[in-house]
Amino acid sequence: MSATWQSLLVRIGERCAEYGGHADAEDHIETCYTYLLREVQQQHGNEIVTLLMQCVEELPHKDPLYGTLVGLLNLEDTEFVAKIVRQTHAGIQTALDTDNRNKLRVLIRFLTVLMCSSVIAPGSLIEVYESLLSSAATTIDEDGGGNPAWQPRADFYVFCILASLPWGGMELAERVPEELERVLNAVEAYLNLRRRTSYTSLAVFRSEDEGGGGNNMKTAEQEDNLEDLWSRIQALLQNGWKLDSIPKPHLVFEARLATNQSHEFAPLSTPETPKPLTPKPTEIELGRQRQEAEQRFPPRIIRLRIFPSSKTDDKIAPIDRFVVEEYLLDVLFYLNGCRKECAAYMVGLPVPFRYEYLMAETVFSQLLLLPKPPFQPIYYTVVMVDLCKALPGAFPAVVAGAVRALFSRVVLMDVECRTRLVQWLSHHLSNFQFVWPWEEWAFVLDLPKWSPQRLFAKEVLETEVRLAYWDKIKESMAATPRLVELLPPKNTPSFKYTAENKGVVSEAELALSVELTGMVRAKKTVREIQVWIDERILSSQGQLTAIDVIVQTLLYIGSKSFTHTVTVLEKYGQIFRKIAPDQSLQIAMIEAVVRLWRNSAQMSAIVIDRMMGYRMVSNLAIVAWVFRAENVCQFHTSGRVWEILRNAINKTNNRTVDLRKDKASAENLLKIASAATAKAQAKWEEAVALAEDAEESAAAPARAKADWARTVADKAKDEESSAQETVEAKEALLSRALLEQEALFLALYQSFADLLNERLSKPLPDVVDSTIGDGVQGGAEEAHDDLGPAAMELDINNGDGDNRRRNARKTSVRAQEEEEWRRCTLGYLRAISREYCNEVWLLIEKLDAAIFTDTIHPLVLEATYSGLRRIT
Repeated sequence: MSATWQSLLVRIGERCAEYGGHADAEDHIETCYTYLLREVQQQHGNEIVTLLMQCVEELPHKDPLYGTLVGLLNLEDTEFVAKIVRQTHAGIQTALDTDNRNKLRVLIRFLTVLMCSSVIAPGSLIEVYESLLSSAATTIDEDGGGNPAWQPRADFYVFCILASLPWGGMELAERVPEELERVLNAVEAYLNLRRRTSYTSLAVFRSEDEGGGGNNMKTAEQEDNLEDLWSRIQALLQNGWKLDSIPKPHLVFEARLATNQSHEFAPLSTPETPKPLTPKPTEIELGRQRQEAEQRFPPRIIRLRIFPSSKTDDKIAPIDRFVVEEYLLDVLFYLNGCRKECAAYMVGLPVPFRYEYLMAETVFSQLLLLPKPPFQPIYYTVVMVDLCKALPGAFPAVVAGAVRALFSRVVLMDVECRTRLVQWLSHHLSNFQFVWPWEEWAFVLDLPKWSPQRLFAKEVLETEVRLAYWDKIKESMAATPRLVELLPPKNTPSFKYTAENKGVVSEAELALSVELTGMVRAKKTVREIQVWIDERILSSQGQLTAIDVIVQTLLYIGSKSFTHTVTVLEKYGQIFRKIAPDQSLQIAMIEAVVRLWRNSAQMSAIVIDRMMGYRMVSNLAIVAWVFRAENVCQFHTSGRVWEILRNAINKTNNRTVDLRKDKASAENLLKIASAATAKAQAKWEEAVALAEDAEESAAAPARAKADWARTVADKAKDEESSAQETVEAKEALLSRALLEQEALFLALYQSFADLLNERLSKPLPDVVDSTIGDGVQGGAEEAHDDLGPAAMELDINNGDGDNRRRNARKTSVRAQEEEEWRRCTLGYLRAISREYCNEVWLLIEKLDAAIFTDTIHPLVLEATYSGLRRIT
C-alpha cells in the first residue's frame, strides 16, 4: 500500500539516522515535500495546514523537520505558506490570551525554525521576542503600573524566548547579531530586576537540619529555573551556538532556502497584567494573586538529581540536557493517551548520545512533582513499564538504580513524594511478577519501627498485597523470608463477638450480637431491627456498647467482599445514623470500624469513606478521631490515619466542586428557560393582538391560536419557575457544603496547632553523657523493635556504668523517635497545606485570627506557610 500524505507528514524523519533509523533525512523530506505539493495543487491545502499545525504542536521534537518542509513549500507556493504563518500567529495570540503555556512555548519554537528556513525574517522573530520582554518587564515594574505578584507569567514569557534560542540562536547570530545582543541584554536586565524564585517548598528532599529538634529550619538550596536556563544559554553562546541535540535539516537545503521570500509576521498583543484589587493591597491580597499566577504558570520541571553527575551531566552538555528534557516532557505531555507511541518516541529522540539516566530522572521528576504531577501517577507507571519493555537491556537496570538511590535518601523525602513513590514501586513491581532483590533491604529489620526506610519497605509490601494477595507476595519474598515480618496481617476481619472471645466479651453482648445476626439472616426490616435495638440494647447496655455491637456485627456480616459491605451500609444506613447522631458517638463508631478491620488498612479507609459519603459520620468526627492520642502516636509509623484523613478532605472538597458544577449547569438551564419564557410571552402577545384585529370570519381561529400561545407561555413560565427553584436549591446546598469545608479546615489546623504547640515546646530528650560507651550516638541503626517502655526501665541488677550506658542509648532512641515524629507530622501539615492551598487561601483571614496568632510555634507557621508558598 502506498504511503498517504497524512502518514508521511506524521511520520516524517522517523526512519532517519537522527531518530535511530538508516534512511537519509534529505530524501525523506523531499518525498514528503513532493506529496504535499501535489496535494496543495489539488486543493487540499486547508487539510494540510490543519494537520501540519497539529503535528507542530503535538510532535514538537520534529519542529526542525516541519520548519524545513514549510521552507521548501514556500519556494513553490507562497500563498499556501502564508496560511501557515497566519495560523501560527493566530495560535500564538490565542495562547497569550488564554495563558496556554505549552501552546505558546511550542509555537515560539516553531516560529524560530521558520526563521531558520527563511519563511519569516529574523527581524520579525526579534520583534516577537521584544514584545514578550516588554510585557515581562512591565509586569514586575511596580512603579510603572505592574503587579509583581504576576511574576510567574513574566518569567514564563522570558523562558519561552530563552528556550527557543537553541533552535535558532546560530542563525540569529549570523543574520542579526546586534538585534540578538539587544535581546540578550534585555533578558539579563530583566533577570537582575526580578525576584529570585525559590522552589524549596516544592523540593522532593528536605535538608537534614529540618525537623522538629528545635533548631532553625534550613531548606535544601534549589536552583532558579530561569537563571539556570540563562546560564546554559550563556554557555551555548560561548560555544558558538553549537549543540548536538537538535538536528539542522535546513542546512542540507541551505542554498535553495536562501532564495525564499520571507513573510510578514503581524505584531502580537500581550494581555494586560491583572491589577491589585485595592490601591494598597494587603499581604493576603498579594498572596492570593501570587497563588493564582503560580497555578496558571507552575514550574514545568523541578530537576531531580538521582544519579551521580558522572552518569548524566559529565556526559551531556548542560544545554543538551535541557533540550532532551524538553523533548521528553513534550512527549509525555502530548502523547499521554497513546502509551505505546509515547514510549517509542521517548526512546527514539534525535540525539547522538545515550540518555537513559536522564530519561529516568525526567520521568521521576514528573512523578514526584509538587504540588501535583501533570497527570495521574498511574500514567508514569505505565510509561516506565513500557520503557523497560522498549529497552530491556538498559532501562530496567537504570530504574532499579534510581529506586536504590531514592530509597537511600527516603529519610529526607517529602511525605507526599514518599507516598507516591510507594504506590509507583508497588504498581511497577506488579507488572514484573513482584520480583525485587528484597535481600538488599533486609537490613531494615534492624531499624526501629519508626525508621523511614523500614516504613517505606513495609508500605510497599502492604500496597502490593492490595494489588495481589497475601500468599502471592509472601511467595515473591522466598529468598528473604525474614522480611515476611513486614507483611501486614492477612486481610481478615477481627470480629469481637465470637465464642473464642467469651472471656473477653460479656455473655450479654455476645448474645445480643448473635440475636442481631439472626434478625439479619431472617431478613427482618430496618424498622423491626431499630425497635429491637431500642428495647434490647440501648435500654440495658448503653449507647457505646450498642454502637460497638451493631457496627461490628453488621459490618462483619458484610465482610465477605467490598460489594457486601456497601450493601450493608446502604441497607442499614438509617440504623447507623440513628445510633451515632453526634460527633462523640461518631468517633466511637469510627473506632469500632477500625477495630473490626485492624488487619486491613484498606478496608478501614474504604468503610469510613463510605460512611462519610452516606452521612453516617461527619468530616469533623474523622478529624477528631485522627488526632486522638492512640492515633497521634502512630503518625510516624503508619499511613493508615493519614489515608483516612486525606479521603475525608478530598470528599469534602469534591462535594463543593460537584455542587459548583451543578449550580453552573442549573444557571445555564435557567437562562435558557428565561429566554424561552420571553419568546413564548412575545408570541402570545402577538397572537392576542392579531386576534383582536382579526375579522369576524377569522376571529375564532385567531382566538384559538392565542389560547394555545397562552398555554405555551404558561408552561414556559412554569419551567422557568422550576429552573429558578433548582438554582436556589443548588445555592443552598453549595452554601452548606462551603460551611462544612470551612469548618473542616478550621478544625484541622486547630488540631495540628494544639498538638504541635504542645509537642514542639518540649525539649528533645538529651543523651545523659555523650562520652559514655561506644554506640550511644548510633541511635536508629542500633535500636531494636522491642525497645518499648518496659524495656527502657532501669535495670537495677546491673552496675551503674552499664545502667548509664543503657539508659543513655535508650534516651537517644527516644530523642530520635520524637524528632522523626515531629519531622513527619510537620511534613504532613506542609503537604496538606500545599495540596489544598486554594481552599486554605480562601480562609486565611479566619485562620490568621483564630489559629496563626503570636502563640503558635514558629515551626508550625513555617510548615503551613511553606505549603501555601506564603511570603510574609
